[in-house]
Amino acid sequence: MKIIADSSSTRTEWVLADGDKIVEHVFTEGLNPYFQTRKEISHSIRLNLPDAFFRRRWEHIYFYGAGCANPDRNKIMEASLVAQFRTPVTVMSDLLGAARGLFIDQPGLPCILGTGSNSCIYDGAEIVDNVKSLGFILGDEGSGAFIGKAFFGDCLKGMAPKAVRDRFFDESGLTPEDVMNHVYSEPFPNRWLSQQSARLATMLDDPYVYQLVYASIMKFFTRNVLGYPKNDYAVSLVGSVACLYEDIVRKIAKSYGIHIEQIVKSSMPGLIKYHNL
Repeated sequence: MKIIADSSSTRTEWVLADGDKIVEHVFTEGLNPYFQTRKEISHSIRLNLPDAFFRRRWEHIYFYGAGCANPDRNKIMEASLVAQFRTPVTVMSDLLGAARGLFIDQPGLPCILGTGSNSCIYDGAEIVDNVKSLGFILGDEGSGAFIGKAFFGDCLKGMAPKAVRDRFFDESGLTPEDVMNHVYSEPFPNRWLSQQSARLATMLDDPYVYQLVYASIMKFFTRNVLGYPKNDYAVSLVGSVACLYEDIVRKIAKSYGIHIEQIVKSSMPGLIKYHNL
């Protein structure tokens, strides 16, 4: 049996698989070696996973994670996993996980649109081209963190309509001071921004909110998808934001002549198939 894990900055999906059969399936908080130390990652794994994951040494652990595209960062994640499981570990990027989950062993143009965003050209086994994500400060266009950052910036500068600001802060119970504290003083500001931005999905009837979301996702396409050489690759997306705003995603893609093959919330079903080829 093997463990397959797929982690964004918000949550980690874990599967203990026997062939193509799922034995255990759980979700824990997100893990990211850019924001957590080895000890913090180890503590999170041990504290949040059920005992069934630690009962024996497994065949292998395949971990796909946000922040795991750098060899030095991967060593942090690998050390944490080996310390907890005493099992051979392979750490790979969440983007490769998305590619294998969406296309398995076929070529394509997989995209992540969740807490963060990313895209690549996948040849059916590995990533062969990638427009860098750059994270939520310099990039992550169209992501939940990007949308949240744009929305709160408008709110706190008084640029969002008063009715929208009042509704959001009344329903969320937040204050402007809370926003500043979460963004600048608390851990995982990208995760928090993304979680809060999901509330906007219930406010799309407001022209300002719709345009903000539309413009954010359009930037994802212009800066992360259209930059690849012309090709006939199939395009598919995975992630909470892609699912939450699927109609907008498909509308923007169509305006650029892009056909979306599929939009899914999780890469895991495809990853299980990939690791049983």
